[in-house]
Amino acid sequence: MDCRFFSLGKNNHICSLNFINKEVKIAKQRRKPRFRGRVRVEEPYRVNGRITAREVRVVGEGIEQGVYPLREALRLADDQGLDLVEISAKAVPPVCRIVEYSKFKYEQKKKQKEIKAKAQKTVLKEIRFGPNTDDHDFNFKLKHAKNFLEDGCKVKAYVHFVGRTIVFKERGEILLLKFAQALEDHAKVDQLPKLEGKRMIIMLSPKKAAK
Repeated sequence: MDCRFFSLGKNNHICSLNFINKEVKIAKQRRKPRFRGRVRVEEPYRVNGRITAREVRVVGEGIEQGVYPLREALRLADDQGLDLVEISAKAVPPVCRIVEYSKFKYEQKKKQKEIKAKAQKTVLKEIRFGPNTDDHDFNFKLKHAKNFLEDGCKVKAYVHFVGRTIVFKERGEILLLKFAQALEDHAKVDQLPKLEGKRMIIMLSPKKAAK
């Protein structure tokens, strides 16, 4: 900062306090300029001029599919008023599709949403037993559980105790363990038998993907 001086005598100089105070005030008022530029979003695919391979395998409608020099592939796309999109960069040579990029990107995004929604949509089926379930009823419900698991559903099996039957909770635990053992080729145990209120509960999920 410059100091402006005024003389009080031949050898005595002091900084002007008014000038210093003014400079300090200006400095405090200065703010770091905000960045107002656009944030560049990285595209998930290389398109047109961003493709770096010397030759590419071209797929798409209305063209003879095969391996082309990059320049020729770009010309084919341009002749149709479309884009050359690199859809498999790790292939040798890279695979490119001639398509309208905005439409292609929208369809890919839509597919990803559908896959995600399908993965999150897990159906839970419940199977109820009593503490005195007989073999016929057990096998009947076991068959239903197998069907549920083969369809990709989770299974919540429980023994419901009414009134004083809660004293037979060990019997309920044994029943559920027997149930899980009978399904060992179809299911994995997510939660071992656990007493929650008047219910002894076991949680199972399918070992394999739904058919």
